[in-house]
Amino acid sequence: MQIARTLRDYLEVAGFEVTVVGDGGAALASARGERPDLVVLDLGLPTMDGLDVARELRRTATTPIVMLTARSEESDRIVGLELGADDYMTKPFSMRELLLRVAAVLRRARGDMDESSTVRFGRLRIDKAAHRVWVDEHEIELTSLEFKLLVMLHERKNRVQTRESLLEEVWGVAADITTRTVDTHVKRLREKLGAAADYIETVRGAGYRFAEAPEEAALR
Repeated sequence: MQIARTLRDYLEVAGFEVTVVGDGGAALASARGERPDLVVLDLGLPTMDGLDVARELRRTATTPIVMLTARSEESDRIVGLELGADDYMTKPFSMRELLLRVAAVLRRARGDMDESSTVRFGRLRIDKAAHRVWVDEHEIELTSLEFKLLVMLHERKNRVQTRESLLEEVWGVAADITTRTVDTHVKRLREKLGAAADYIETVRGAGYRFAEAPEEAALR
């Protein structure tokens, strides 16, 4: 718990309101009950592994997650990203770097993007400023990573985006970690888009491409 207390003190000095819990079950209950803006999740928790906490949390919430792990194995990081973690850090780490990463994930989750317009693309409507997406008139909930992935593909429509480039630009991690993470998130994104899923095309051996739609207009 010492690292948790140190992290709490550092984040509170930076202006964040922080709740600290000591085991996996309490972490899940706290995240569901208090609905925080972000969860900093240690994988090495007692009673319930951090990966299990993330898995359960992702079933009902899109809360951004920054994972902390002392494990150096690549497989742990891959599983964390595939479960929907927005970022991860391996111990030991700099408190300043963690603060910068937390701030970056929160900006992304809140939709602090350069463009604030809403765009229509066939059956799809994306509000970049409000971080909201609709298919026809039905609003769908996306995690911050899914939203950023959708926006990036849309902004580069008709151009193939490799898995490596998406991993680097959306996740901000080195492309040599894994590209399976991209496939997992594209699959989830398509499932959530439902009737608009066909807009995201798989280009065999290359990557993904956002296809043409019958109508597209920017709303100011």
